[in-house]
Amino acid sequence: MISKIRQTIAALALPALVALAGGAGTGPAQAQNLFEPIIHVNDQAITRYELQQRARMLTLFRAPGDPTALAREQLIEERIKLDAARASGVVLDDEEIKAGMAEFAGRANMETEQFVTALAGAGVSEPSFRAFVRAGITWRDLTRARFVSQVSVSEDDIERATLALTGGSSVRVLLSEIILPVENPAEAESVQALGARIAQSEGEAAFAEQARLHSAASTAGRGGRMDWVQLSDLPQGLRQVILGLAPGDVSEPLPIEGAVALFLLRDIQETSVATPEYSAIEYATYYIPGGRSEQALAQAARLRAEVDVCDDLYGVAQGQPPEVLERGSRAPEEIPTDIAVQLAQLDPGEVSTSLTRANGQTLVFLMLCGRSPKLDGDQPTVDDLSNFIRNRRIESFANSYLEQLRAEARIVEN
Repeated sequence: MISKIRQTIAALALPALVALAGGAGTGPAQAQNLFEPIIHVNDQAITRYELQQRARMLTLFRAPGDPTALAREQLIEERIKLDAARASGVVLDDEEIKAGMAEFAGRANMETEQFVTALAGAGVSEPSFRAFVRAGITWRDLTRARFVSQVSVSEDDIERATLALTGGSSVRVLLSEIILPVENPAEAESVQALGARIAQSEGEAAFAEQARLHSAASTAGRGGRMDWVQLSDLPQGLRQVILGLAPGDVSEPLPIEGAVALFLLRDIQETSVATPEYSAIEYATYYIPGGRSEQALAQAARLRAEVDVCDDLYGVAQGQPPEVLERGSRAPEEIPTDIAVQLAQLDPGEVSTSLTRANGQTLVFLMLCGRSPKLDGDQPTVDDLSNFIRNRRIESFANSYLEQLRAEARIVEN
């Protein structure tokens, strides 16, 4: 999230961000109420100042979504997490917090003092940064202590993950999907909350019901059920999420372009036949107005019957605005997740019409042109894979625990 923070911090000299840092309220009434509690979580208060500080920090880190809404959710959850930590006797010492601050600053290739100074230039105080880091480390320590005994990583888990990530075998997965559209920024918070509730679904039947009710994917009518797909064909980020699931588990809500996605792992299989990793995937998108209307879908069906390869789309798009057709070759990690999931289910020359753009007003005619195999690359160590799988499973337990704590919490907004 902060890989480009140096450039972002440098840009804070621009008037717009100077206004952000200094324009959070300088009038007498706002200054007088700056430390007024605006939310109570159990017996802890969240002040207007804390909310403003966190929103500024999230803006600086270029966090997706509305920074004020995200700041509110983070601060509420942090109060809940710290309450649970105190009740369990988990308390950090000053050296642990300093180490956490240094680790965070190191992600931006900066020393702690440099990082704190840069934040201060944007109007974010050192105590606000410290509180952010403290809450994160405290929750990590609490959940590791609470759930590590419930998580085991077997040799089979390691072997399967190694083969899947290195192309040493063919691993395929059977997934169900739910795509929750976010039609405007004001809906982002409520859609994320819906996704969090769906993530608690237990069993395929419950997930399928939610898919029929809420999913915008073409699989909604069949309860979100997808066909078998090669794990190596999925985007790297999603591949790692799936590897952290056991059959029957649901992923956390994953932000994608204009939507939030969830996946249920129904089954996983391994064969001895290796499948290649890909350095690049070439695909084309032709945009049809009308979204999923009968007319647009009929046009897509006619087009599907007319074209055999991506080159054929140039003739279809001839005489139309250039933006109606996009074609290119991208590294797998650069492909938007929703497109990558569809491409994983296609062979070259095959088409998907499951996606839309422009808040559902444009149908995406997506065609896979080809894949370029990766010739070599670094392989993860056994320790890397073991820690990854263990942390994913602990994270799943932790998210369920947080949902339980939140349901029990008293949250009052003034």
